[in-house]
Amino acid sequence: MAAERQELFRKIPGVDRLLLDPRLEDVSSRHPRTLLLKAIHLTLDGLRETIVKGKDIREEDLEVDRVAEMVLKELERISRPSLRPVINATGVVVHTNLGRSLMAESVLRRFRPLSGGYSNLEYDLEQGKRGSRYVHVEDLLVELTGAEAAMVVNNNAAAVLICLDTLARGREVVVSRGQLVEIGGSFRIPDVMRKSGATMVEVGTTNKTHLSDYEQVIGPDTALLLKVHKSNFQVVGFTEDVPMTDLVELGKRYGIPVMEDLGSGCLVDLLKYGLVKEPTVQETLAQGADLVSFSGDKLLGGPQAGIIVGRKSIVDAIRKNQLNRALRIDKLTLLALEETLRLYRDEHTAVRLIPTLRMMLGTYRDMVRKAERLRKMIGNPGSRSFKIEMEDGNSRPGGGSLPLLELPTRLLCLVPGKRDAQFMERWLRAYDPPIIARVEKERVVLDVRTIQSREFMTVAEAVRSLAKTRG
Repeated sequence: MAAERQELFRKIPGVDRLLLDPRLEDVSSRHPRTLLLKAIHLTLDGLRETIVKGKDIREEDLEVDRVAEMVLKELERISRPSLRPVINATGVVVHTNLGRSLMAESVLRRFRPLSGGYSNLEYDLEQGKRGSRYVHVEDLLVELTGAEAAMVVNNNAAAVLICLDTLARGREVVVSRGQLVEIGGSFRIPDVMRKSGATMVEVGTTNKTHLSDYEQVIGPDTALLLKVHKSNFQVVGFTEDVPMTDLVELGKRYGIPVMEDLGSGCLVDLLKYGLVKEPTVQETLAQGADLVSFSGDKLLGGPQAGIIVGRKSIVDAIRKNQLNRALRIDKLTLLALEETLRLYRDEHTAVRLIPTLRMMLGTYRDMVRKAERLRKMIGNPGSRSFKIEMEDGNSRPGGGSLPLLELPTRLLCLVPGKRDAQFMERWLRAYDPPIIARVEKERVVLDVRTIQSREFMTVAEAVRSLAKTRG
């Protein structure tokens, strides 16, 4: 056995022989030599490992032309960008793992001229001197929310951190025990509070908190009353929470500001469109909150950002915090946020052109039409590997938003024949571009709610190609 392995090792072609192969000579003009050499070494190392492990390998597999083919595949793999576009067929609209909200077309049109050239990021064109990067979105945020002032940092966790650090470092923040949420990546409100230097004072119970609970703990060290909107979970049944208006009245009585972390944040009343009630930023400020923070890439439908709106004196103090420089957003985020906010000046335009809102507000009838169109484009694959069935299902808003909301949708299901669901899911995920589906009841499910119209042809071609796959 050892002798056979040694013979196979001797059959592995050397680097110099491979570099003389015509196909590798051809690609060497399109790729850096270092990258080609890396692909060769990775391929040869893989072959040696296969031999060492005693896996099945034949001498003809080690011929130069066969190994050169392996090198080409490896070169293609390592040349491919790590961050790639994918097709979201999961039905989760704000999918954190897939980049959350899609940008509106008007945002994309502005990217090239501003990302490929200089801009007035921190330059006042009227005064001819240095300006503030926040002016590009502050007026819009004030206009849309009714706040006195606004600023933006790189995400909502950062927004909460800098607010607490500014207002309550070394002092106490009162928060309901039922609002101590954990968001994605095991990121918890108590942990953020500790990092800010504030001391958390929990009041109430998991399911019930009364106004008297807040008042009983207020003392000389109390710096802030904090509400955290339960946007990524719900407590149902025997529950009670303190309305913002009551908390604001309590804060005024003791001279303590009130802040609400809205989490996903929303500028449109979703109840008008047949969905569940989600408090808007405007409503929260109108109820008297001194400060509100929320995300830019969830229900707002913009880029990743942490948006802070509220009283001017407080926002100005936060803006002067030295943490602000570490947490500030760049010009491309500002560009995307500004253009997204501009769409909100007309609500009808916003729900039509902002992809997150458009997908969430799409009706069941819309989904039926989309599913029928996709099914027609696929046609009859003529395969015994699987069959295609259509059925009803539910999409989800995702991104830690509206946790109890299910959006009726229409599903295209690949029901296994010769192919099992796991193989088909992996195959679609390895497609170019990758198609991310979900597996339910041993079937591959494609939810048309999150498949964009421009992607239909690609999905149809992928399903037809899957039907022809052998092996």
